[in-house]
Amino acid sequence: MKTTVIRLLVLPILLFLPLSVHAESHEKKAAKVELADEAKSAILIERDTGTVLYEKNAHEKLPPASMTKIMTMLLIMEAIDEGKLSYDEKVRASEYAASMGGSQIFLEPGEEMTVDELLRAIAIGSANDASVAMAERIAGSEKAFVEMMNEKAKQLGLKDTHFANATGLPAEDHYSSAHDMAAMARELLKYEDITKYTSKYEDYLRENTDKKFWLVNTNRLVKFYPGVDGLKTGYTGEAKYCLTATAERNGMRVIAVVFGAPTPKSRNAQITKMLDYAFAQYQTLPVYERNETVAHVNVSKGKQKSVAAVTSEPVSVLTKKGQSTKQIEKVIKVKDDVKAPVRKGDELGVLILKQDGKEILRSPIVAKQTVAEASFWDLFKRVFSRFVQAG
Repeated sequence: MKTTVIRLLVLPILLFLPLSVHAESHEKKAAKVELADEAKSAILIERDTGTVLYEKNAHEKLPPASMTKIMTMLLIMEAIDEGKLSYDEKVRASEYAASMGGSQIFLEPGEEMTVDELLRAIAIGSANDASVAMAERIAGSEKAFVEMMNEKAKQLGLKDTHFANATGLPAEDHYSSAHDMAAMARELLKYEDITKYTSKYEDYLRENTDKKFWLVNTNRLVKFYPGVDGLKTGYTGEAKYCLTATAERNGMRVIAVVFGAPTPKSRNAQITKMLDYAFAQYQTLPVYERNETVAHVNVSKGKQKSVAAVTSEPVSVLTKKGQSTKQIEKVIKVKDDVKAPVRKGDELGVLILKQDGKEILRSPIVAKQTVAEASFWDLFKRVFSRFVQAG
């Protein structure tokens, strides 16, 4: 594959430590801190870079309970982003969806709610019936949706995760890890609309009816910890108290995960301790937001002659507070031989950040929109136009 390399001006930004969820934890290089002593497992990462700031038994396979719904919401947000689903579309609840136990909004068989309403029910109220209704809408059945969940886990490189349902209700062969849950949360947070749902402390469904339903967020930190705007709690007798939380301050977003805390108070206290640690010790400097155009790529035999190449995720650099300023170079590599059709989201190249000649970050660049294959008539008109101009 041929590529075009674009080297951009050197930017002054802050020095930081190695990036990637798979990179060595900062705590292994510094004095060991204990932030989640009452949890079975935990992890703390910076969202944009994926850098691990703290971890404890991060790859231990444990029941995730309703944190499972992070993957459910991820597939919903992907479907919306791809135009396969809209917020105002009405979804009819099946008898099976309505039969779900545990946390629920008491859907009646045949009852219709919009995607927006069902997403609120999942994100705020952790509704199992709403989760299954959405699973059936997207995949045809919960079983087929679970296959999509597991396929997405493979795509994300998650080796500690296997799903058996879309809700997190107790089931055999249903497990995840703090590491994998943080990675799922990181992927979900690429869709900025999600925090409009997960950040709400309370809301109502079926308003102006005699069945008005009050939703109260099971994640109390969205009300009591400044900057927290998600994501998902979990509890079963086996899993104990779990939480995947995210918070943003001064442009830095972090994700903290706890599995197996003994009480809700303990769970929230350990998440709070991790968030406090992150914001006290680290800072980020944003380089790009998601979906920023960084190049244009020529498309052979397409209805359009080129397509915008955009960032697939927010791109930032991370530093310990107080570290020195150095120079960083942005290198953009894009494909030269792209042929139509091109689908929105297709990978077209890579953005690389370098410091002192050493690569410190690599992030995919993707197509901003779909470019269909040109028809014979389109190509004829294009060639004829060139002929006329040449004449």
